[in-house]
Amino acid sequence: MSSLKAVQPISFLKTNPGDVVKQAQESQAPVMITVNGKVQAVVQDAVSYQRTQDQLNMLRILVHGQKQIAEGKISDHDEFFKELESEDQDL
Repeated sequence: MSSLKAVQPISFLKTNPGDVVKQAQESQAPVMITVNGKVQAVVQDAVSYQRTQDQLNMLRILVHGQKQIAEGKISDHDEFFKELESEDQDL
């Protein structure tokens, strides 16, 4: 949930961009930017953004793995590590 403090009109962003960035960095929460009372953009600090991207990538990997399992594209433990060893020897 966002607090009221985490919502700023675009006019505030235009006149106080440093304050908006500082707010996002200190709170590590996104700041919603409104235009005519509707949220149109989000300002987020770089660390939180990267954390979000990392989480999304992990979810993509998990979904891909689940799809492979559903399609029967699985291998047992020993087979997996033999493939890794073979790839290492090829390097």
